Amino acid sequence: MPRSLTPAYLGSLIADALSMPVHWYYNREALDRDHPNLDEFCAPLKNHPDSILWRSAYTALNEKGDILHDQATCWGQRNVHYHQNLTAGENTANFKLARLLFQQITAAGGYSEDAWLALYIEKMLTPGWHRDTYLEEYHRGFFTRYAQGKDPRKCGIKDEHIGGLATVPALVAALRDEGQSQCLGREEIRQTVKAHVALTHRHNNVLRAADCLTRLLIDLSEKVPLREAIMQCAGDWISTNKASAWTRQPDRAIVGGKLSPACYIDQAFPAALYLAWKYHDDFDAAITANARVGGDNCHRGAVVGSLVGISQPESLEKWTAQLKEVA
Repeated sequence: MPRSLTPAYLGSLIADALSMPVHWYYNREALDRDHPNLDEFCAPLKNHPDSILWRSAYTALNEKGDILHDQATCWGQRNVHYHQNLTAGENTANFKLARLLFQQITAAGGYSEDAWLALYIEKMLTPGWHRDTYLEEYHRGFFTRYAQGKDPRKCGIKDEHIGGLATVPALVAALRDEGQSQCLGREEIRQTVKAHVALTHRHNNVLRAADCLTRLLIDLSEKVPLREAIMQCAGDWISTNKASAWTRQPDRAIVGGKLSPACYIDQAFPAALYLAWKYHDDFDAAITANARVGGDNCHRGAVVGSLVGISQPESLEKWTAQLKEVA
């Protein structure tokens, strides 16, 4: 019998929630000072040493673009934490969307692009729904175009960030395990994932990474060992020979030295694959290492948490019980 992919989805939520208080920390001394023990879910501090909100701007063209709501006043200010309103164990906006997607497919018995876009728009325009202060560029680009009157199917932008993978484990798990009245095959799932991600991220490398993650998840559900799956599916993203050699070095020497900890897909996806490779048999170590190297650890968590989590569902139980609003 194939493995359930629901643990992959839950693993992605857990990795995001653990990383949330230190999301986009690039000053590792500050990370260690502010959160010396990332062995449990924590709430964020109000001040963020690396926050870019002071030089960020988004102005809604009209009510159809108002996705910041009451948090708009925090933009332009220094040291504001991106997730200042979240509590311990709560997910960031992109993973709340993943949860929403999983619930929608499960309830409907299948995936619909139009139904998803309608729900995405509804929730993002609902004050208080996502609770985040900062929203990624793809949300701002989408809703700027939507406010201009464009068809929602034409509102996606050429975004090249790993945040585009946040909903992939939820989508693959729902299509494979929960939502379909008739089980979809590998190629149908791959095409569905690429079409879904392209609604918001029209960047070829993000779509390639989404497809690679999909293939990895399906292979893992068919009980292919994680390192073997990475060798088979991800050779154009990471050298497994290098990954094996790198495992003898500190994590921060690799993610932050060899590979950037930032959000751009060409570095972030290989960094996530490397962490999954190194900690293939230890879910707690994998998600903790991902959080502690800083940078875009929440969105790398979609990869690390899902890949390592699927084969160790028993390791997820203590974390899942403490997640907020788990589907």
